[in-house]
Amino acid sequence: MSPEEKPLVWLRGEIKTPPLSSKARIEAGYLLRQLQAGVRLSLPHLRPMPALGARCHELRFVDVRASWRIMLRIDADAIIILDVFRKTTSQTPHHVLEACRDRLNRYDALMKGRLR
Repeated sequence: MSPEEKPLVWLRGEIKTPPLSSKARIEAGYLLRQLQAGVRLSLPHLRPMPALGARCHELRFVDVRASWRIMLRIDADAIIILDVFRKTTSQTPHHVLEACRDRLNRYDALMKGRLR
């Protein structure tokens, strides 16, 4: 990783084969590296998620048999990974949104404590 790239901070989830195919894992890794390098992605790959908070997004990619989502927040100094899950409905499940909000609150509280 070059000094200009933002690190990934994984709060939950992972990208591995299985359950993803190697092709989907490579696509997810490529899209995350683009975000790390500061490339501005948009639909169909990146969708804003204001229900989660400012700078929060859903990274979208499709596997052979399933659609996958990576919930994330793009901070000035890092890409915060909130969750990785298989999308099975048209809307993001409420429990996923609540869990992501909780993770963000805990992360922000931890970071705030480190800055003091």
